Amino acid sequence: MTIFKEKLDEEYLTTSEVKELLAEVEAERAADEEREMRYELARAIEHVNRFAHLDPEESRELVEELAELEKVDGPTAIKIADLLPQSRDELRAVFAQQRYALSGDELDEILNVVAKYV
Repeated sequence: MTIFKEKLDEEYLTTSEVKELLAEVEAERAADEEREMRYELARAIEHVNRFAHLDPEESRELVEELAELEKVDGPTAIKIADLLPQSRDELRAVFAQQRYALSGDELDEILNVVAKYV
């Protein structure tokens, strides 16, 4: 028998935004000496500390700027903001699952937006 919980809400966050949220959780857990940090939480904190390159505000600005472009949807903008691709090949990897291919000009336009934040 499987029990499913109803999904009430879904929100995409960048790694930088998650880092900020997990820092609050970590501080809360550190203040309570009786609560130890679970392995999964410790690994998640380690992951975001290693891979979050921008400030949360900068990453959200980048996502919003990317989402204004024609071929970039919200989840893809989040991926691009997390990965900060530097070349066309890296950017093509982000779009590999899409049903369309981007032209060189479209790729360059996205890379120019990313370059402002790197």
